[in-house]
Amino acid sequence: MLRYVIERDIPGIGGRSPEEYSAGARRSKGALDAMGTGIQWVESFVTDDRIYCVYLADNEGLIHEHAERSGFPANRVEQVRTVMDPTTAAQ
Repeated sequence: MLRYVIERDIPGIGGRSPEEYSAGARRSKGALDAMGTGIQWVESFVTDDRIYCVYLADNEGLIHEHAERSGFPANRVEQVRTVMDPTTAAQ
């Protein structure tokens, strides 16, 4: 599977309640479950007006299909080419 970062523009998302986040996560997971294999949600980061999600998927088309099924926008989808962290400096 390939790794993707998805940028979702959702004004005011950072001010939602824990219950609203839980409901959104259930909606996203339900769409993933209906899609079967080939796509996996890893984690998401919520800021004031955006969510940045990390997914594993066989192809970018599955990311867009999930966005359509779940009702969450996928304003920008980027395939991750490599991962860097502090240990990268030692290589």
